[in-house]
Amino acid sequence: MSENKKEKSTGKRNKIIVRFIVLVFLIGIGSGIYWFVYGSKFVSTDNAYTAVEIAQVTSSVGGIVKEVSVKNTQKVHKGDILLKLDPIDAQNKVDEAQANLDSTVRRIKGYIKNAGHLKEKIIAQEANKKRIQAQLIAAESSFQKALIDLKRRQALIASGAVSADEITKVKNTFIGAKARLNELRATQEGINANLESAKYEKEINTALIQGTTYENHPEVLAAKAKLRQAKIDLDRTVIKSPVNGVISKRQVQLGQHVQVGTYLLSVVPVSKVHVDANFKEGKLTKVKLGQKVTLYSDLYGKKVIYHGIVDGFSGGTGAAFATIPAQNATGNWIKVVQRVPVRIKLDSKELKKHPLMVGLSMNAKIDVQSQE
Repeated sequence: MSENKKEKSTGKRNKIIVRFIVLVFLIGIGSGIYWFVYGSKFVSTDNAYTAVEIAQVTSSVGGIVKEVSVKNTQKVHKGDILLKLDPIDAQNKVDEAQANLDSTVRRIKGYIKNAGHLKEKIIAQEANKKRIQAQLIAAESSFQKALIDLKRRQALIASGAVSADEITKVKNTFIGAKARLNELRATQEGINANLESAKYEKEINTALIQGTTYENHPEVLAAKAKLRQAKIDLDRTVIKSPVNGVISKRQVQLGQHVQVGTYLLSVVPVSKVHVDANFKEGKLTKVKLGQKVTLYSDLYGKKVIYHGIVDGFSGGTGAAFATIPAQNATGNWIKVVQRVPVRIKLDSKELKKHPLMVGLSMNAKIDVQSQE
């Protein structure tokens, strides 16, 4: 009786073992079929996080913060006013630049107008030069005649053929002719100097305005550029949002004096969130740009599915870009499987319906046989 029980118990145990082996075998076959038919078409990871190109807002001009219109977590649209700086200093610079431009335009117009005046001045001096030259010829002739008359009269003094009054008269005539000649020579030198001076002034004036008008003159263009920059700086006292998004990390306060380049706040464009999925290097063999990706976040769970595409690959592994990169040149080296960040572009409509914040955990699965 006892032996029969043992045989029955052994047979029963053997049947259980056989059934278990068959079950394991069927599970293995089923898993293999599942992997071959479905599982091999996908690679997945839960090492994925939302990210975005955050817009950092800094000050382009210095000044005192006059008004702050936003706070952290506030949604803003592109072009919305974030804050204002006191515009007094910037307005003064605009007024100064405008005055400088007006003064420059008048000066250049003076150069242009002076060109005609200098030309007329040169013509007048050349006419004076010709006139004096003609007068010099006549004066030289008169002087020579007076000199000859004087010498003749002086030669006759010893014979008493000329009176003292006549000698005096001839001397006076000679002295007057000589004085007139010297006067005209001095005048000629003055006219020549004035003519050369006018020509020099004309050359300088021509060099200042040659090939230009008052509108395109370099000095005017430089003054206009300063005015434009001053107006731009005035406009920059009103700081606007560069993108649609949510205000984060606001550090600026009312009354604060900011310098050029001072960090003020950040705008997170949540509508342009993407996912950085870190896949093991061995899983990326079949991953290509444009392949379809399904994702879900820990925030909403599996009830909200996002759809995206592979948008790019990082230029290196996460370890390569670490603050302190790993050094594998030691004697006790152990191979560590590396992960490569893969950028995944999300559907904007789905993001709008179910917004995501930066840094949320995500689960991503890539269909390696798909291609958009």
